[in-house]
Amino acid sequence: MSTNKKRRLSRRQFLINTLAGSGAFMGAGMLYPMVRFAIDPILQKETQSSFVEVGAVEEFGKEPIAIQFFVEQKDGWYQKEGGTKMTAWVMKQDDGKFLALSPICKHLGCTVKWEGSPEFKDEFYCPCHGGRYTDTGINIPGTPPLAPLDKYKTEVKNGKLFLGSIVPQEGGA
Repeated sequence: MSTNKKRRLSRRQFLINTLAGSGAFMGAGMLYPMVRFAIDPILQKETQSSFVEVGAVEEFGKEPIAIQFFVEQKDGWYQKEGGTKMTAWVMKQDDGKFLALSPICKHLGCTVKWEGSPEFKDEFYCPCHGGRYTDTGINIPGTPPLAPLDKYKTEVKNGKLFLGSIVPQEGGA
């Protein structure tokens, strides 16, 4: 005598399976956007850092000059029309190369100024907490900044100076 009984699904088992399946489906629906948000930067293609023309090379000398320029920058899904306004301190060095420094202090993010203090000539000075940098952007020991000013990549083409992306400067006190 063989037992060919069909196994019947009880009402309780049906409800358990239905609730578990519905819960898993809703959980996956809630989890997908979070996972996508976390891995989306990895999936994005890197944009080529483009250079922006800032002026003729004759405009720049050994004295730092503050220049403002606009760059196309996408912030998440937002891209400002006309670009984002940036500033750089640009000067020509003794070896003929150009140095373009970011004006953002590495201590607390204030804006540094060339000869911003009457007592410290030929230095970049941060008025927020007395941060000081040499003319090449290296932080001076004993002042609040712990790193040198960042610098822009520079390129000269056809007598024009172009600035690229910001890179950290090596060295420092």
